[in-house]
Amino acid sequence: MLTLHVAEASPEAAVLVDGAHIAAVGPYDELAAAHPQARLRRWPGLLLPGLLNPYGPELLERTYHPDPREADALGTEPIGGPRAEALFRADPARRGASARRGVQRLLAYGTVAIAGELRDRAALDAVRRAGLAVGQRPPSLPGPPSLSPSPLILLPALAAGGPARFAVFDVPDRAGLVRQGAGTCVATVLGGRLVYRAR
Repeated sequence: MLTLHVAEASPEAAVLVDGAHIAAVGPYDELAAAHPQARLRRWPGLLLPGLLNPYGPELLERTYHPDPREADALGTEPIGGPRAEALFRADPARRGASARRGVQRLLAYGTVAIAGELRDRAALDAVRRAGLAVGQRPPSLPGPPSLSPSPLILLPALAAGGPARFAVFDVPDRAGLVRQGAGTCVATVLGGRLVYRAR
């Protein structure tokens, strides 16, 4: 089934998705006229290729992402360092659940690809299941590990025939994304599937 994605601030870069691939990229009016049967998804903001987070191992293997049911004891923010290692040692089964929650958090920041060598099976499985791409780390890393690293690393432009992998940010332009950060993500698509949608 064809799905046409268009964002208010980038109607010239609408994306027509056919299964797991991009069928076409172009002005919304032209794509909608050529494919009137396509299901339409309208988004606020800007549709972009999505982000690469270079801190895959740091965020998915060396950080504990608490379960909401643990909020009273552990809070809701990611836990790193010796405290995370202690939690993993105390209960190794926590690794898989934490990695899955970590992937969900990455998706909520418009991340469609990660970098860094993952060695833990639980993290690898979580990344594969979600459909995140794995890329190369840039030669110099931005700041400390973060779900929204600064500067943001935007992937290359979308093209017909490529994987249907992109994100939408509720910002007026790219400068707005730089100013406001990846927390403005309203939707993330991987393999043609809507894997994250802001409430």
